[in-house]
Amino acid sequence: MLFAPLADIVIDMNIIQGVSASSGIGIGTVFIIPDTVKRVIPQQTIEKSELDSGWKRFCNAVKTVQLNIAMSIGELLKDDLQRIIFETYQLMLDDPVFVQQVRTAYEKDLLNIEYILDREVKGYADRLRTSGNEYLAERATDIEDVFGRVLNELLDYHPFNIEQVPDGAVIAARAISPSDSVILSKRKIAGLALIEGGVSSHVAILAKNYGIPAVFALNNITQLVKPGMTVIVDGTTGEVTLDPDEQTIKNCKEAIAAEIAHQKALKVFRNRSAVTKDGTVFKIYANIGTPEEAEIALKEGADGIGLFRTEFLFMSESHLDQSRLSEDAQFESYKRVLELMNGKSVTIRTLDAGGDKLIDIDEIPKIDEKNPIMGLRAIRLSLKYPHLFKTQLRALFRASAYGNLRIMLPLITDVSQVEAAKSMIRKVKSELDEEGLPYKADTPVGIMVETAAAAVIADVLAKRCDFFSLGTNDLTQYTIGVDRENQQVTALYNEFHLSVLRLIKNSISAAEKAGIGISVCGEMAARPNSVLTLAGMGIRRLSMSAKQISSVKELLSRFSINELQAIAEKSLHSY
Repeated sequence: MLFAPLADIVIDMNIIQGVSASSGIGIGTVFIIPDTVKRVIPQQTIEKSELDSGWKRFCNAVKTVQLNIAMSIGELLKDDLQRIIFETYQLMLDDPVFVQQVRTAYEKDLLNIEYILDREVKGYADRLRTSGNEYLAERATDIEDVFGRVLNELLDYHPFNIEQVPDGAVIAARAISPSDSVILSKRKIAGLALIEGGVSSHVAILAKNYGIPAVFALNNITQLVKPGMTVIVDGTTGEVTLDPDEQTIKNCKEAIAAEIAHQKALKVFRNRSAVTKDGTVFKIYANIGTPEEAEIALKEGADGIGLFRTEFLFMSESHLDQSRLSEDAQFESYKRVLELMNGKSVTIRTLDAGGDKLIDIDEIPKIDEKNPIMGLRAIRLSLKYPHLFKTQLRALFRASAYGNLRIMLPLITDVSQVEAAKSMIRKVKSELDEEGLPYKADTPVGIMVETAAAAVIADVLAKRCDFFSLGTNDLTQYTIGVDRENQQVTALYNEFHLSVLRLIKNSISAAEKAGIGISVCGEMAARPNSVLTLAGMGIRRLSMSAKQISSVKELLSRFSINELQAIAEKSLHSY
């Protein structure tokens, strides 16, 4: 969920309300990161004779950035998450499809390479942001960041050096680029107070990973604070306190000491099962977007992978084969995760993207949609372009021989979609049998329940599915008609809206009656108040960011099922 600045809600003269992005409390002195100076890139016509020299400059700039990133990776051998981000950047820079797109536009339009690169990057990022997929939308910032570094080299522009940030600082800024977020692992940052940012952004993920409190959507924060001012960042309540008095500082330090002790105690839960105090066992899974993140999930004590998003694999250079996606490349990625998890359940979601040319395949034309989140995306796109879907299904079923795979279909709204997908699956199995390729014929196939339509007819869908997974982010958005990324209505986004809770309850009841499993993989799966409510409603499987697993295990250990049911009843009858 992307947060642009909201109008400040001032509780008193010193406290500003924002949106929580990473929990915890931090206190420190303000360090303001200046806004990035907007690049002014003139459009200049060039001669054909200048093409080679311009392209050579581009290639040299890419190599320089690659070298700098490689040096950063070398410094982060023990920092899995940050290293994965930089390795992803290397893949972006090596992507032959995008590089060829830039070169084609450069040679066709005969304009300076700086202008062409800036234009193509912006166009690509815009398509990501309007893809209707939250994960892809957040990756737009990554594209702009890594190729922004290439532009800086081309323009000989040297922006603010993030290394200037001192230990113990509370960083106040409009935003922090993913590459600059390396400072979070190098310094003892006390907190982040940002104007912009998203809870699925790399900055938010890293802040959670390093235990750094973060609050986003703080309008004008860089004007409200001064360098050296003492500030408290409460990432749990989303409050930032400016220039606190001595008693507030004392209370804050006591709260920080208690939190440190709490985090230390959480470590013992990594290797424990999630069990309530009266013995009910829960399964806690991890959400991942790349095979590398599976390693982190294991270290954090995940019972398996509850959601493996495959979208980013489709966009990476190593997974593209000329005009279409390579089945073998997908197979290797899925196989790698399954083998890493060593028999633990791995739920892989089929492609959840739109027809916006993010997947560069000749067979799929670029589609301009006014409202892509309601348009041709996810299972709709897969069924419209069966060759794409069949390739992914073949890769998935081939990989099923190497672990405990479950296949999940996104954005299901009608029984016919499930039946069409199963028809394709039967064809894939028949082909694999004829080719003598191994696979698990009984691989479970389930669906995401992330629309009101699916939740309302959950009883009908349950008869045709092996499992349900509740995508509470989209379920909330679609049900109450609130665009999560529209700052004008962000305050209306409410996962505890009675309509959403009733749809969740209906889905749980349908799954229980049909004897199939049901899990939650949206943001509700890790927030303390919603975890308790979901558990009380009957959910026994939760999937979340790997770094949140121990906290949820510890939380559940403090309650009995009767207590959880009472919490759920209160939520369902709070109106």
